[in-house]
Amino acid sequence: MNQVSRQELSNWLDRELQIYRFKDYAPNGLQLQGKPYIHKIVMGVTASKELLEKAAAAQADTVIVHHGWFWKNEDVRIIGMKYERIALAIKHQLNVFGYHLPLDAHPQWGNNAQLAKVLGLRPNYVEGVPETTGQDDLVWLGSPPEGVQTLGQLTDVIANRLQREPLFIGNPDTPIQRIAWCTGGAQSYFESAILAGAQAFITGEASEPVFHMAQESGVAYYAAGHHATERYGVQALGVALQAEFPNIEVEFIDIPNPI
Repeated sequence: MNQVSRQELSNWLDRELQIYRFKDYAPNGLQLQGKPYIHKIVMGVTASKELLEKAAAAQADTVIVHHGWFWKNEDVRIIGMKYERIALAIKHQLNVFGYHLPLDAHPQWGNNAQLAKVLGLRPNYVEGVPETTGQDDLVWLGSPPEGVQTLGQLTDVIANRLQREPLFIGNPDTPIQRIAWCTGGAQSYFESAILAGAQAFITGEASEPVFHMAQESGVAYYAAGHHATERYGVQALGVALQAEFPNIEVEFIDIPNPI
C-alpha cells in the first residue's frame, strides 16, 4: 500500500529524533492532527501559511517542519495569523509535525550536522559523538574546511555555499583553526563558544551584544541567516523518511526568507 498510518509515522519520528531528551520552547512531534493515513509528506523550514497552501496544492497529507507552532510565552489564543494557519490545515486535513531542538541536535540529519556538510566544516568527535560546548549539546566544535586558513577565506566559503553574504565581525586576515557553530538564532551561545576556545562562531542571527563580545574577545562572529543555515536538516530528514517509507512521496518545499 502506498501509505503509512499517522501513528506509525509519528512513532518513528519521535523515536529517531529522541524528542524526550529535550526541554524545548515548543512541543515536538504531532502538533495538529489530520488524515489518519498518509500518502505524501511536504518538508519545510517553517509552518507558515504559504507553506501550508503549497502543501495543500501538492495534495500532501502531512507537513513536517523545523519551526512549528505553539511557542513558549506566545499568545495562546487562536486568532489572527495563528487562526488562519490552523484553519487552513484543518480544512485540508493536514497533519502538522514540528521538530525544533531535536532536529538541530541530531548527529546525522540535524541542522548542525548538515550545515557542516554544506560548508565543509569538520566536526570533532569524542568516542564517536560530536564534540560540543556542553551547553545543551547544541554548539558543535570542529575545524574549518580543507584548505581554509583565514577568516576571510571562511567568509568566502559561507557566502558561496549559502548563496548569501554573511554578517561578519572580525579581521579577515586572522588565521583560523577551531570553529564553533549552531544554526538558527543561537547568538546567546556565543559566550560558550568563546569559552570553548573557538576562534570563530557561525550561527544564523545576530543581536547587539555580540558585536562587543566579538571585539573584546577577538573571536569572530558570523550571522549567516536563520533560514539559510536551517534549510538542510529537514531535507536530510526527508531523505531518511523516503528510505524508511519508500511507498510514500516526500517533497521539500523551500519558502525563501532573507532573515
